[in-house]
Amino acid sequence: MFANLSVIHVVRDRIYAAISTIPETEAWLQTLGLLMLFTLIALPLGFHSGFLQVEVLKTSWKTGLGIIATSLITPAVTEELFFRVLFLPQTTEHVSISKLWLWGIISLVIFVVYHPLNALSFFSQGLETFFNSAFLLLATLLGITCSLAYLQSGSLWTPVVIHWLAVVVWLLFLGGYRKLYEVVQK
Repeated sequence: MFANLSVIHVVRDRIYAAISTIPETEAWLQTLGLLMLFTLIALPLGFHSGFLQVEVLKTSWKTGLGIIATSLITPAVTEELFFRVLFLPQTTEHVSISKLWLWGIISLVIFVVYHPLNALSFFSQGLETFFNSAFLLLATLLGITCSLAYLQSGSLWTPVVIHWLAVVVWLLFLGGYRKLYEVVQK
């Protein structure tokens, strides 16, 4: 019973610390560097595979704002809370490098596998996209980038910004919206 309480306390403390930690300027600069590195790797891979295409979503500004706002909550905040904050040790926990690697790999594998499972269970219109090998590779790169941002800052907000920007750019400018929502109209 006490072990269960200990886990609850760790989870509570991680969530509180991650939400309440406001990144310093240096952490934001490191986050910008990680975002640029992710972009430099993800765009060529995505374009080369044919998964990404320059395709500006033609929609009303209200719908565009809705996509931007919704993407902040889900997937950015919800997925980062679950896959980064709950799985990865907080900067104050002082875990060994081997444990950090272990939890990082577990978090990443679950993050990547979650997407196809989500398509099989709750989001069937994402089936084709979430099983696409290029998508899964890009999700892996995003997961690594967000994990690094979280581990260096101890804040939920740095990986949320990376995740949110990646999703918004994909949905609005790189064909993501069509892949997720219009593919069912084939």
